[in-house]
Amino acid sequence: MVKKPYPFHKPFSPLRRLLRRTLSGRHHRRSTAKGAAVPPTEKLQGQTVIVDVEAWLLMSRLSTFPYFMLVAVEAGGFLRGLLLLLTYPLMCLFGHDMRLRAMVMVSFFGLREKEVLRVSKAVLPKLFLEDVASQGLEAVKKARTVVAVSTVFPRVMVEGFLKEYLGVDTVVGREVMVVAGRYIGVITDDAVAAEEIMNKGKHDEGVGLVKVGGKMHHLFSHNCKETYAVSEADKAAWQALPRDKYPKPLVFHDGRLAFTPTFSAAIAMYTYIPFGIFLAILRSTAYSLLPYRVSVPIGALTRSPSRLGSGSPSPRSPTAPLFAELAAEVTPVALETRVDMFYGTSTKPASKVLDPLYFMMNPRPEYRVEFLDPVDTTTVADGDEDGHGHDKSHSIHVANRVQRVLGEALAFELTEQTRKDKYMMLAGNEGIVKVKAKK
Repeated sequence: MVKKPYPFHKPFSPLRRLLRRTLSGRHHRRSTAKGAAVPPTEKLQGQTVIVDVEAWLLMSRLSTFPYFMLVAVEAGGFLRGLLLLLTYPLMCLFGHDMRLRAMVMVSFFGLREKEVLRVSKAVLPKLFLEDVASQGLEAVKKARTVVAVSTVFPRVMVEGFLKEYLGVDTVVGREVMVVAGRYIGVITDDAVAAEEIMNKGKHDEGVGLVKVGGKMHHLFSHNCKETYAVSEADKAAWQALPRDKYPKPLVFHDGRLAFTPTFSAAIAMYTYIPFGIFLAILRSTAYSLLPYRVSVPIGALTRSPSRLGSGSPSPRSPTAPLFAELAAEVTPVALETRVDMFYGTSTKPASKVLDPLYFMMNPRPEYRVEFLDPVDTTTVADGDEDGHGHDKSHSIHVANRVQRVLGEALAFELTEQTRKDKYMMLAGNEGIVKVKAKK
């Protein structure tokens, strides 16, 4: 008599069917389930690894609330975030699966598909990277193909982070229903198409990495030739991945919130917002209408210090080469912005007008200004290519040299990313506003 498999909850049945038909090892012999904390790296080298995201790749130190709060605030606005905050205590009375469905409904309902995709690529990776488990990531580094299965987050929330920063080949997760380009907040039971996961029948049997007693433990054990299960006791000794060990450095980040929006932190933020708006109006009025000698003390009293009162700071980071053609010598000015609640920059066109307001709403906003040594624009540094006169090539070399000086002063590393790359990553456009020609 054949023992019947464990009856899984309905939401995970699509994942079960999907992995069954996409993995080549679909025979019915029992797999080898091992309770090792971390499998040897050599054991997984060149293998197809199917990994439970929440069990192995994330420390899971936070609840799911901060991630959904970021989606609600950054994609839907502060009113939607307030709705999620007010309804969350009621959601905690539900079971785990029902609570997740309720959070998806509140966070996603009515949002544009492209806006959620932007948040998943430009906002959420920072929070996910801070929660990556060093030991779990090390286990899948040498794998030939990595299939990440998320049983908690919708696929759209984790796919950008897993593929872009951890190098995962395929992501399987819950799908949120979309109608006419907008989410309706309902988790569907339709699995991702098989051809998007693996080429059917062309891969060896997979090795599964799961959590002991987790919902996916039986599924992985049934479909993988070997299964390694990690327990909570094992994960207690794991460490978060240091920032300098990220597989891919976090260069671009967008969003308004400068802190992790846990439940208690979100309560503090919404309690502070009315006072913050009043404080921003007071500061703006003082700087705009009052005499200089009076406005500076008021700014200091409201905790808005600046080492240079007459400076006109700009948050833009790209250095245009035009300045090299205007003067024989330039003085780089390193400008560092320090905030503790809201970022004063955004790539969303509709939010740019509110940048000064959000900056002034911070309890202690600060600009640190540092004048650096002058840079000669008539000569080219030894490391640069040859340039003559003030042609375009020469100007670009000078601009690159000035950026290196500024980067060293601010402890930044230079990248090859351009302004176009920045806006394509954060906003999905090239950062150019098209003006319609007048008829």
